[in-house]
Amino acid sequence: MTLRASAAAAVLATTVLLGLAPQAAAASVPQPQAATAENRAAAARAATAPDTLATLSRFFAREGRVSPAAAQPRIEGEAVPVHHLSPDFVAGRADAPVARLEFLASQAVSSDGQRAALWTARTETGWQVVNIATGDDEFRYVRLGAAKLPGGTVFREPQIDAWYVAGGGRVLPLDEDAVRAVGAGGTTLGGYRVRVAEAYGDKLPGTPYAERGAAGGFAEAGGPDSGPGPAPGGLPAGWAGAGMLALAGAGVLLRRSRRRTAP
Repeated sequence: MTLRASAAAAVLATTVLLGLAPQAAAASVPQPQAATAENRAAAARAATAPDTLATLSRFFAREGRVSPAAAQPRIEGEAVPVHHLSPDFVAGRADAPVARLEFLASQAVSSDGQRAALWTARTETGWQVVNIATGDDEFRYVRLGAAKLPGGTVFREPQIDAWYVAGGGRVLPLDEDAVRAVGAGGTTLGGYRVRVAEAYGDKLPGTPYAERGAAGGFAEAGGPDSGPGPAPGGLPAGWAGAGMLALAGAGVLLRRSRRRTAP
């Protein structure tokens, strides 16, 4: 498995140089419950803005594979919704969906074939790109989920970087981490709730774990796949609102995640 680099780690992680979402860290802004046509259009405008494309040129040129002038990045297809495991679901709140919308992802491609995902979220100043990550995980798992369970909700359990599709009372795995978590045949929605409640129920906001400021993900401390630091409000890593994806003063999310392989 290779590490998936973010723009913040691969390019100089400053708002001045990257020019991405300088206001994103100002406050947590709740994301919409659904990716409406209006939201997708706003995300597309942010992804295709001249400043974003200029930043993408530098991102694709970071390892010298192509020059910034020759990168000629373009955006392919529509923005797709990216859902994460919902803390309300973990807490057992009535009628809480298994996942909630965290951001919209737009696929960027360079002239030499490199691919990246632009994470676009609603911030205090409107829809903005808050992170760039290598690869095409977000789009690949949406396609896999649609094929495996048409009409289901594709979502990520960020604490173990596992991808699933849920629908019809079932949760089915889309990658190897998800298979390890729920088995190759998946599990019921109730069975999945029991598992995540046992894993994360004592780490939700308001728990002693969160109040100690320890809520910051579940990867081995200091390991190469460790997630970002503690999220605002004591939420585990990956449970901050997408408006808080950018770390204060950085303008993009400082994180690295593993590139997954579908089973």
